[in-house]
Amino acid sequence: MKKVCIVGASGKLGQYMVQHALERGWSVVGVCRARSVAKLDRFKDRITIVAGATNDRDVIRTAVAGCDGVLTVLVPWGVQQYASGTAQAVMDHAEPGARLVFSCGWHISRDGQDVYSWKFKTLVAIAGRIARLLRLVELDDQVEACRRIFASDTRWTVVRGSDLEEGESQGLPVWSRHVGDAVLASNRTRRVDFALFMVAALENDALVHEAPAIVGCQTPSALAAREPRPST
Repeated sequence: MKKVCIVGASGKLGQYMVQHALERGWSVVGVCRARSVAKLDRFKDRITIVAGATNDRDVIRTAVAGCDGVLTVLVPWGVQQYASGTAQAVMDHAEPGARLVFSCGWHISRDGQDVYSWKFKTLVAIAGRIARLLRLVELDDQVEACRRIFASDTRWTVVRGSDLEEGESQGLPVWSRHVGDAVLASNRTRRVDFALFMVAALENDALVHEAPAIVGCQTPSALAAREPRPST
């Protein structure tokens, strides 16, 4: 990687991705809404900022030009197909062969083989209904965005994050293909490490056309998965 675009750069996850990308010596283009540009002040002398809505096709076309990779935070804001519009614009305008890495939550399922607890399903259903009524968030549109990504022939990865917490980095998270796998049971990842996984995925071809569900590498379930099984 030499040049990357980070779509949704002003949010907490986006800022961590900017930080990780700069530490690798990459040239960074950040996309965020005009009212959020000030959040990137600490990086302003080291990155190029393209201000505008992330589902604005002209904004995305400008931002991704010449980029080897694009990191996209799929935010389901409002009820105007924000996530699906953003994903489609990125896929349509990214350079041919560019690595595209998208972020979302565990509620996204690629193959229907994920196993969710009743508590998780209830929380997603209630939160989604309330947010939709208040016209704040449209989780169904994030599902649609990922459906389009999974069906595309681009070099995509969709990283599915567990519950997030702040704190110092614990290292690269571990991943599994399906929510419900034992290694993911702790359901906790440091936000800085979610960003680390996103950035690292750009150079990991083993993750092309994968939808890894991640969890912190120092969580109890991740540590337990490392322990050797007793011989029988």
